[in-house]
Parts: sequence; C-alpha cells; structure tokens
Amino acid sequence: MTNMAAKKPPARRSARDLPDPAVAALFDAYPKPQKSKLLALRRLILDTARTTEGVGAIEEALKWGQASYLTSETKSGSTVRIDWVKSANQVAVYFHCQTDLVETFRELYPELNYGGNRSILLDAADALPEAALRHCVALALTYHLNKRKNNDKTTPR
Repeated sequence: MTNMAAKKPPARRSARDLPDPAVAALFDAYPKPQKSKLLALRRLILDTARTTEGVGAIEEALKWGQASYLTSETKSGSTVRIDWVKSANQVAVYFHCQTDLVETFRELYPELNYGGNRSILLDAADALPEAALRHCVALALTYHLNKRKNNDKTTPR
C-alpha cells in the first residue's frame, strides 16, 4: 500500500495574483484602445478594493462573458463587472440591477452616463472620471456590509 497525499483543491485566484486565464484571454481579445481603458478600470477597481475598509481580497473571474470582481472572501459587496460596449464604442461598469446602487450613483454623480439601472457608461476616448468611479466602486464593494450595518442600527435591542 502506498502513502498517497491528499490532493489539495486548486487555490482560488485573487486579482492581486496572476489573472484567471479566461479573463486574461478576454482582455487580450479587445482592440488596443478599449483594452487600455478596461485595464485602467481593472486597476481602479483593484486599487479601490485594496484601500476600502472591509472589502478584503477580490476574486477576479469571468462571469456572463465579462471580467468580474467579487468580494468572495468577505461577502462585503456586490459584484462589479466591466466590458466593452462595441455598438457604442463605450466601456461599461456593470452593477447588480436589483440593488439601488445605480440609483444612488445618479443622485451623487448626475454628470455621468448610465445604462438603465445596471451600468455606468464611459466613452472609450474620454479620460476616466476617477474620483467618481472610485466612490461608486467602493459603494458597490461594500454594499452588503453597509446594508448589514444599517440593519444593525435599526434593530431594537
């Protein structure tokens, strides 16, 4: 009888590590200008996650054919996705449509362009509105955490 070591399940990749091969392939498939803009958005999301209290490690994965950023470790927030909107030559930052996130963003940043109740749309040729996007991404990545805190405040003791 041989001594067989138990196989460890593959470690989940974190966006701080090498990206998921499927996500890397997606970025590689974008035309250069859109790829550059989407990689800038990726950096903004990862940096925002790193500097926002309570978020923890971010998981980068391919969801619905889009680069997606999840708070799998802490469950602090709602998934943020990014993609190129080919028909309009825009890039989009997508949020869960059953949250009030985009409604909140509209109130805070009426100057941004929105796609219904699910996205912020950015012209591929324009500079990123970094301050506004960082705030919006931070709100998304702490969405559940903030809901829990608000529920704790309203629950009688």
